[in-house]
Order: sequence, then C-alpha cells, then structure tokens
Amino acid sequence: MRSIWNGAISFGLVSIPIKLVNATESHSVSFRQIHTEDGGRIRYRKVCELEEREVPSAEIGKGYEDADGSIIPITDQDLATLPIPTAKTIEIVAFVPADRIDPLQMGAAYYLAASGTPAAKPYTLLREALKRSQKVAIAKFALRGRERLGMLRVVDDVIAMHGLLWPDEIRAPEGVAPDSEVTVRDAELDLADALMDTLGEVDINTLHDDYREAVEELVAAKVDGVTPAERAPAGDGGGKVIDLLAALENSVREARTARGEHAGGADSDSGAGSVAEVTPLTRKSSRATPKQVGGKKSTSTATSSAKKKASAKSTARKTTAKKTTTAKSTGTTGTTRTTGTKKTAAAKKSTAKKTTGTGRRKASA
Repeated sequence: MRSIWNGAISFGLVSIPIKLVNATESHSVSFRQIHTEDGGRIRYRKVCELEEREVPSAEIGKGYEDADGSIIPITDQDLATLPIPTAKTIEIVAFVPADRIDPLQMGAAYYLAASGTPAAKPYTLLREALKRSQKVAIAKFALRGRERLGMLRVVDDVIAMHGLLWPDEIRAPEGVAPDSEVTVRDAELDLADALMDTLGEVDINTLHDDYREAVEELVAAKVDGVTPAERAPAGDGGGKVIDLLAALENSVREARTARGEHAGGADSDSGAGSVAEVTPLTRKSSRATPKQVGGKKSTSTATSSAKKKASAKSTARKTTAKKTTTAKSTGTTGTTRTTGTKKTAAAKKSTAKKTTGTGRRKASA
C-alpha cells in the first residue's frame, strides 16, 4: 500500500519512524456529468475572475478570505515558518480507556507501518504496551496543512490511527430531541426487547451495499443493450402515524420468520437464543364454550352433573318414603290379623265349652 505521509511517532523520548497508509477505500459508484444532448463530458475549468482566462495549476496558490471579502495571499513559505511541532511527528499526549472516546469524534482511519528495520523494536514495544494496558493513545499530528487530533489503537498486529474531531467541532444536539413529552409503556418496551432479541447479532462481514450492486447491474444491462429488470419501489420513508404496538408485533413476527423460526417461537434447539413469543391480549367470555363431543354440542358438564345429583337425591327420598309407608302398613296389618285370629280362637273355645256343657246336662237328665 502506498504511504500518504512519512514521519515518526513521538513516545516520550522514544521516536518510531513510521509511514501513514489509508486503512479504508471507497467502493461507491461515481458518475460523470455529461451533456444530455450529445453525451459529451462536462468539465470544470479554473478561470481567473479578473482576466477571465483559464489558469494552469502552477499559477494557483492559497489565499485567506477576510470578513470584508478581501483575499489575503498565503504562501507555502509563510506556512513553513509556523511553529508546528507535529508537522512530521505524531505526538502522543495521553493514554485513556477506549470508552472515553465519543464515536462522534472519529473520522478517517489509517494504518501506521514501521519504516525500516530499526523501527521494528520500538514499534512492537508501543503495540504490546497498548495491548496490555487496554488503553488507546491520544496524539496530535499535522496532515494536509492543518494540525489534527488522533487516536492510536491496536488492530491485529498493527497500530491503527483514527483521525478525531476537536472537541469544539462537535455540535450540541440542541433542538433535535422531540419537544413533546412521550410516555413509553412497559408493553411497548417488552415488544422492542423481543424484536432486538429476534434480530440478534450479525457478522458485519456479511453485510454489503445493495444500492451499489443494483447500480452495477443497471450499468451492465445498458452496456448489453438489455432492458433493466424492474425493481419494487422503496418505501417513501415518510413519517406516518402508525399503531406502534401492532408495528412492533409484526416486526417481531417477520424477523422470526426471516430467521427460519417456527410461528410458536424460536427453534427448540436454539437454547439461550430462544425468542419471546408475542401473544395478543384477548378478553375471555363469561360463558363457558361447550365442548365438542362426537361432532355434537354437549350440555354444560357442571349443569348436567348438578341435575343428575338432584335427580338421584329425589329418587332416594321417594324410595325411602315408600319403604317407610310400606313398613308401617305391613306392621299394622300384621297386628290386626293377629288380634283377629286370637279373638276367633277364643270364640271357638267359648262355643265348644257351651256345647260340652249342654251335652252333659242332657246326659244327666
């Protein structure tokens, strides 16, 4: 990789010769401006306002525009005389925990490569010191005509540097937050948590620029003289008033489906990765729903059981009453029959005695 800056890292009294290399590259598709009538390129020419003619790069210098609009020329010699100790040095000023750096400050990223064999030992020393301390180094350096702030950290076996904005270059978020007070319910937070859990983590290396691929396909189709395939239009992105709970529920359901999970929740083998199932709340009816038995509706079990018990009790009461009445009737009849029998026997005996007495009297006469 081609270096864009050569200098040294100043680490106390230790100086480490390094080369600055871009750590990132842009893959975005760029377009040229053309004349729509004939396809000719549209170019910008550098023209002097006073002479109204094109000026070559060798005749172009720097100038500072004052408040009244006047231009004050600044030469390279003027800038070279300025006391900038970081003109060729990345000066480390402090070591701080990484979480002390606000991501809003981070800018371009660079790799710092050791310049030559003598730089290998101090370079490795600084790298291992950063690893063991689990801190990052804050440094000042000059690049492209201005002094900048940077953060040094370890990436694999290389020291990387992120350009940082100066603290006064970060704007306060005044007037950005919603003006009105909004209350978020626990149910909405629970659904948001469920959606976050469902989306889970992602391997960032698998993400790609869909728009760039679509533009490349469009260009390839035009080169081949083929009509580009139509694509579904993207959403308008407008701020529509929506049912937040319904939107969260649908989002959880769609995310779960996209991950190949069952409708009832996460796969049984997912373990800790299981996802909370969102169940809409429904009101229960006051009447019990009849159960289906053999395709017919049966009466309420509780009502049927109560009727059977009442019928059994009524039958038992009637049976007991009949038995009692019969017993009483049988007892009285028996007594009557016994009494009558006794009276009949007594009458027969009395008649026999009378007959016997009469016979005796006749015989004696």
